[in-house]
Amino acid sequence: MRKIKKLHKAVYAPVDDLLTYRALPTREVEYIDPFLFLNHHGPQQYGPINRGLPFGPHPHRGFETLTFILEGDIMHQDTGGGQSVIEAGGVQWMTAGSGLIHAEISSDEFKKNGGALEILQLWFNLPARYKMVKPHYVGLQKEEIPVAVEDNGKVKVQVVSGNWDGVKGPIDSISDISMASIDLEKGGRFTTTIPAERNIFFYVVRGAVQVNGERAEKLTLVEFSNEGEELAVEALEESVILLGHAKPFNEPVVSHGPFVMNTEDEIREAFRDYQLGKMGRWE
Repeated sequence: MRKIKKLHKAVYAPVDDLLTYRALPTREVEYIDPFLFLNHHGPQQYGPINRGLPFGPHPHRGFETLTFILEGDIMHQDTGGGQSVIEAGGVQWMTAGSGLIHAEISSDEFKKNGGALEILQLWFNLPARYKMVKPHYVGLQKEEIPVAVEDNGKVKVQVVSGNWDGVKGPIDSISDISMASIDLEKGGRFTTTIPAERNIFFYVVRGAVQVNGERAEKLTLVEFSNEGEELAVEALEESVILLGHAKPFNEPVVSHGPFVMNTEDEIREAFRDYQLGKMGRWE
């Protein structure tokens, strides 16, 4: 079995009136190469006539984002031409690459009527050779994402990228990152094998699970070593986890706000390019 290094509790880090827990980075763990950042927004209930998500226009360069909409919705728009409203159960995968400006806000309907909201956003690094690729955005509704079923229906794996027992995710990751969200009924079990050279991203969104003999409750990031290959998971109560894996890039990571590059000079260049309008101009 893959050995567990440590369990890390996400820290409370609200954004305006949005309840937020940050699992990466924290004082205990900076990143798990190439997984850089995870914000867990909610769960919370919005009343009618609300401001919704506070993420107005802002730039990005040098990495990718994957957003899981568990409850509520996100209206996305970017200067690369991407635009959509993704509802509960859907995901957004954005390759910022050479740079763009985007906004992630709640739909007009959500801001008018309110409702439950729970959203997770994960950032992946891009290797140096892909830092300046053309930006790309994909928004997928729940029904567009295939599901692999385990343990007689007690475990449902929403395969976003990579393969799970022959089920291929709709996103082709340029960096060979495999990602899934997994819903487990109480008592549901699965095992999977992940090559030792690949780093694992394992975050408990809801509930509590036992993974390789250790209990991990909601809002917990499980950090694994690179010894062993098998994961054995059992739900101690109804649970949701995010599970991903990738080969580490083993490259310098220099980040400043919305930009993630390999050198300080590249960060300064990103700011200049943004100010010069090279990432597009927001209309």
